[in-house]
Formats: sequence, structure tokens, C-alpha cells
Amino acid sequence: MRPPGLRAIGICFAYDDVDVLHEIDAELRACAITAIVGANGTGKSTLMEIMAGTRTPRAGRVERSEEIALVVQRTAIVDTLPLSVRDIVAMGTWGREARGRSRRELRVAVDDALERVGIARLARRSIHEVSGGQRQRALIAQALARFSGPGGILLLDEPSAGLDADSRDGIRAILAEEAAKGRAIGWVTHDHEDVAWADEVIDLTRKCRRGAEAA
Repeated sequence: MRPPGLRAIGICFAYDDVDVLHEIDAELRACAITAIVGANGTGKSTLMEIMAGTRTPRAGRVERSEEIALVVQRTAIVDTLPLSVRDIVAMGTWGREARGRSRRELRVAVDDALERVGIARLARRSIHEVSGGQRQRALIAQALARFSGPGGILLLDEPSAGLDADSRDGIRAILAEEAAKGRAIGWVTHDHEDVAWADEVIDLTRKCRRGAEAA
């Protein structure tokens, strides 16, 4: 049994006093890709944000044993901010120098992340000039650049939304590589191929979890 990198216990969250999530238990295990699925309105993105620590549950708790990188759905960036694609990816390394990574190592991490998601040629392009899919790749690269070694927790909220089939295959391959490094990966998706491909599934519609060992 793979050890859990993250455990959510008894999670409740309400909008306007109505629970979207009620007594949800979930685990993300190291070396595994876990798809988080469910009908619209079942709280997939909300659970992801609670797991990441960017949203506070009404009740319950989240136990994390590793550092977290979060990839949100395409986010708005203020038009007046003069940010390049590389700048966006480099944000994933902010605050990391104190943990033993030199400036050169940080540059290499950013270069490698850009290359892996296929947008190295766009590094100097303004983030405001690239397509929505390319912006999404930049956000994925930002998360990849954050990790300096094995382990860690990678959370992604519909990272393949709006991407073509080849790009979706590429994202799956990257996630498999990250899982092989010992990361626990949680992945909100509506894609049936993603669900079939994942190691484990958290289904918020049925409030149950199917593990790879039960498949």
C-alpha cells in the first residue's frame, strides 16, 4: 500500500449555509495519480483548494506530509503587469533559495519545466500574447519548477481543459513522470480517458474512492 502524501478527513464546506462538501474523506498517495471527478456542483475545485490550503473548510482537516504545488484553472492576469511566459514559470521557484538551490539551479529548473511542457520557444513572449492553452502549459510548468527533488504533492484543477488530444497525452506523460519521482498527484478532470488512465479515483458524486488495488 502506497503511503498517503495528503489526507483529507471529514471535510465540510458550505456556500450560503448549504454544504457543497459534507464529511468527505480522501487520500492522495505517493507515486500515484488520483483523478477527482463528479458532476458539476459537487465541489471538485473546492476540495482541491482545501487540499492545497488556499481555502478553509467549515469542518474537518487536511494532513500534508510534503510540499504542495497547485495548478489552478486558467487564471486572469492583470494586463498591465509586464510578465513573460518565463516570469510566470519562475514564480514557482520563489522563496526556494533558502532551501539549498542556487540561482543557477533555479534557472535550470525553469528551463527544464518550459521544455517539458513544450513552450520553451515562447519563454520571452508576453504571457498576454499567448493562447489560453499555452498559458495553461505555463501554469503547469510553474508547478514543475517548484520541486527540487523527489516527493511532494502536485494538485491540478482541470489542467488539460481546452487542450488538443496530443497536448492532453503530453500532460498525462508528464504526470506519470512526476508520479515516478514519488509525488502524490491529485487531478480534477471531466475527461473519461483521464479517469481510465488514473491509478485511483475520488468520485464526489458517489462520495466513494476506487483504488487501483480494487480495479
